[in-house]
Amino acid sequence: MFDLDAYLARIDMPARPTLDAAGLARLQLAHRLAVPFENLDVALGRGIAIDSAAVFDKLVTARRGGYCFEQDRLFGDALSALGFIVRPLLARVWLGMTTPPPLTHTFSLVTIEGQHWIADAGFGGSYAPPMPLIDGAEAVAPDGARFLLVTEGDGWLLLRDGPAATTDGRGGGAGWQRQYSFTLATVEQADLALSNHWTSTAPGTRFTTHAIASIVLPHGFAGLTDRAYRRRAGDNETAGIIDDPRVYRMRLGLMFGIALTKEEVAALGLFD
Repeated sequence: MFDLDAYLARIDMPARPTLDAAGLARLQLAHRLAVPFENLDVALGRGIAIDSAAVFDKLVTARRGGYCFEQDRLFGDALSALGFIVRPLLARVWLGMTTPPPLTHTFSLVTIEGQHWIADAGFGGSYAPPMPLIDGAEAVAPDGARFLLVTEGDGWLLLRDGPAATTDGRGGGAGWQRQYSFTLATVEQADLALSNHWTSTAPGTRFTTHAIASIVLPHGFAGLTDRAYRRRAGDNETAGIIDDPRVYRMRLGLMFGIALTKEEVAALGLFD
C-alpha cells in the first residue's frame, strides 16, 4: 500500500491537497520543489527500476531523485492514493531535435470532473504547470515561462516561451519552442518498461552520455549537466564550470539535495 503520509512529508506538504485542479497544481509544484530530477544511477552503471516499491524506496525513503519514469511513477501512485483519476502517457521530446525522437518521456493524464489535465512531475528540462487538455490552453510557470498546448495531427504538442536560464540549456530561443508531443493512446506497463530500458541503456543518448541533475526553485530553476552548472532565481543568474569534485559533491547536496559519496562522484568520470 502506498504510504501517502511519507510521500507528503518528503515533498514538504503538511496537508493533503484538494481533489481539484488547484490541488493538483499544488501537489505537482511541491513535488518538483522537493524531489530533484537526476539520472546519476544511469551514469553510475546501475539499472533503473520503475516498479512502485523500488521508486518509493529510492525517491522517498532514500531521498534521492530520479528521471521521468521514476518521478511520474511516484507522482501517479500518489495521485491514485489521494483519489485522483490518473493514467500514464508517453511523449516524444523535441528539445534540440529535427527528426522525430523516440518515446522517452512519461507524464500523467489526470481527469477532474470530466476534464482531462496533463500533469508532469518528471520533465527535467524546465517546469510546466498542470494544463487542461484544451487546444490553445496556456499556463504561466513560477519562473515566468509561458506554456501553450495545441493539437497537432492526431495528437498534441506542448510549447514553451521563456528564458533559457530556466531550462537545462536545451530548447532556448525566442518565441514558442517545441517541448514534447504525445497522443492519448493507452500506455501499458510493458510500454513504460520498454521506453525506460531504451532511455537508460541506448548508447550515445543524452541519458547514457551525461550526468544530469535539475531542481525547480520557487521562482527559478537550477541545472547541472556534467560539470556545467546554471541557476536562475528571480532576476539573479549564475553559471559556470565546476573543476573540483569536492565542489561538485557539495553542490549536489546543497542545491539539488542529492547525497553521493566521494567514491560515487569519482565513478561518474567527470574529473579524470
